Amino acid sequence: MNLLRRSFLAVCALAASCASSPAQDLPPYYLHSGDRVVFYGDSITEQRLYTMLTELYGVTRYPKLDVTYVHSGWGGDRVTGGGGGTIDARLARDVFAYKPTVVTIMLGMNDGKYTNHTPADDEIFFKGFRHIVESLKQNAPGVRITALEPSPFDDVTRPIGLQPSGYNAVLVNYSDWIRKYAAENKMDVADLNAPVVSMLRKANAAEPELAQKIIPDRIHPSISGHLIMAEQLLKSWNARPLVSRVTIDAAAGKVTASEFARVTDFHAGDSLTWTELDESLPLPFVQLLAGDRDKTLALAIASSDITEALNEQPLQITGLKPGKYNLSIDGETVGTWPDSDFAKGVNLAVLSTPMSIQAMEVRDWTVRHIDIHQFRWRTLQVPLQDSGIDNAGESMKNLDATEAGVVARQRAAAQPKPHVYKLTSVQ
Repeated sequence: MNLLRRSFLAVCALAASCASSPAQDLPPYYLHSGDRVVFYGDSITEQRLYTMLTELYGVTRYPKLDVTYVHSGWGGDRVTGGGGGTIDARLARDVFAYKPTVVTIMLGMNDGKYTNHTPADDEIFFKGFRHIVESLKQNAPGVRITALEPSPFDDVTRPIGLQPSGYNAVLVNYSDWIRKYAAENKMDVADLNAPVVSMLRKANAAEPELAQKIIPDRIHPSISGHLIMAEQLLKSWNARPLVSRVTIDAAAGKVTASEFARVTDFHAGDSLTWTELDESLPLPFVQLLAGDRDKTLALAIASSDITEALNEQPLQITGLKPGKYNLSIDGETVGTWPDSDFAKGVNLAVLSTPMSIQAMEVRDWTVRHIDIHQFRWRTLQVPLQDSGIDNAGESMKNLDATEAGVVARQRAAAQPKPHVYKLTSVQ
């Protein structure tokens, strides 16, 4: 059995090995209603993948929060700017115009200049990064900044070809400086480098050829790499690992505990039935795996702690008689497990359930609104303004209205629904 298959099975096995443990006492989630988040960076941010996944988590895990997300990455950017204009032009048009309350900054990949890197480039990066932060504080008073340590250049899965110690060493140096600078200036920080490198090493040890596809050109990650990057940003924002938790004592015929869920109409007899309304939706891992073209997503999930960190939805049922049991939700079979697995807890978040299918619908609406904004910004606003054409305002207003409508559909799709559960013996 190759590792891709084993990785997928490892993900699914988590559904039957999620021991019930107390919910972690985490500080409140970093974002709150009224926040306007701008993701700022170069081509890795322009891929709109770690940013999309971060938004998807926020909308599905905290569906009552009213948060606006703007994706403002531009390929080739450095701390001094790039194809989209100087840094001051970029900030004014692509950040300040949205009146952000939260900004993430990820730069560095292009600043190191790859094979032509010199120590002087470091000083330009440090000075430019400081200028970005100072401009943000001046033009967006009260803004909360999360400095992102840049995602890695892949020196892990292929022999080193750039710099004596590998090009990622340049980015690690930037990361070290960013971490120190953020601490000195009371900024938040997230490490998008070391945890991805750690995942790459585990993946490379397990399946080297497939691991090379996680960052196929060594610079721009596939969605598998972006998933781990999003995890690190969300961890820095105090993201809650738990979707919901329900514990049932079958022998006593009662629900003994529930977290982030409301259980009603519970009945115990030849089968167990109940209606459950969770407060949030899981991340749709199964659906994302089905659409994973380069087949690296299962490998990245199996080579990281992302499930434990962000996607736990344990259903624990103790006191069952020995045997196998079928779980259905809304009349559709979800899976069959022995009583011992239910006693430990079945992680519903990694299964195909009505909840994960609904979460994938939220993902689709999320991508649509991001794509509309990208077209409005990069195809209309910037080229026309650069050409001195000012009469495109009505078209942009129409696109803004369209995007607002899509966001409304996204938020409506994220609202959890009640589901009918049934557990029956199959022996």
